[in-house]
Parts: sequence; C-alpha cells; structure tokens
Amino acid sequence: MAHLDSVDLELLATLSQEPRATVVALAEKLGMSRNTVQARMARLDRTGVFLSFERAISASALGFPIEAFISVTVRQADLPYIKGELHHIPEVLQAHGLSGQIDLLVLVACRDTQHLFDTDARILAIEGVERTETSLVMGEVIGYRVRPLMELAHDDQ
Repeated sequence: MAHLDSVDLELLATLSQEPRATVVALAEKLGMSRNTVQARMARLDRTGVFLSFERAISASALGFPIEAFISVTVRQADLPYIKGELHHIPEVLQAHGLSGQIDLLVLVACRDTQHLFDTDARILAIEGVERTETSLVMGEVIGYRVRPLMELAHDDQ
C-alpha cells in the first residue's frame, strides 16, 4: 500500500467530494498540473488505494429489494473452494472473511423471501459449508465511507 502524503490526501478528499471530476478539473481545483494529478492518480491506482471504479448501483432498482447478511461457518481447509463457489452466485454482493465464530459474512440481494431462502440453500449446499445464519437488512445506518478516516489521516500528518 502506498504511503499517502498531504497532497495525496487532498486529492483523495477532492475526489471523495466530487467523484465525477476530471483530471483537468482536479488539477485546476488543487492548483496542480494535469500531468502531476494524472501521475498521482496512476500511482494511487497501481498501489491499491482505489478499491473500485465500479459505479455503486442500487440492487433494489435492479429488482432485488431484499438484502441480507448470511453468516457462514466453514471447514477452513475448504475456504479457497468456497470462495470460488460464492463468486459464481450472482446474488452475492460482498463476502468478508472474519475472525471469531463466524468464518464468512456474505451480503446478498434477492427478489423476495423465497429467493432469499433459495440463495441461502445454494450457499449451504457448497461443499465445506457447515452452517449458515441469515439476518435481514432492515436499513443502512451508516453507508460505506472513508472521508472521516481521510480527515483523521490528514490531521495525523
């Protein structure tokens, strides 16, 4: 992971506020040359600072209004296989490996409760999955955010 200096943090903060900004617009706003901004953006991308350039799209708008977290307990030796199988289930939006009693936390989106039931059954049927527990998402309390961390990182410099 790249070491972020104050210029990187300022660039990231501007991108966070204006995610559609062009390199030219960023350069103008930051008082930097277009080439400098382009080079820094390329370095940030190369070093894994940017998680994704995929536009976040509402699953509900696509016809999948029910979201749930499925806690999955697995046989550890089968984890690489299970990861591959989860990747092939289109309803799986995200999956995180955890420490503790739960091995994986899987976020899924489904059309209705029967679809959720069937999706959970498909996950449970994967060789090496020992148990699942499903919790419906009732609402998002805090969405994914990094701006407070960027402010903290900037203050720490």
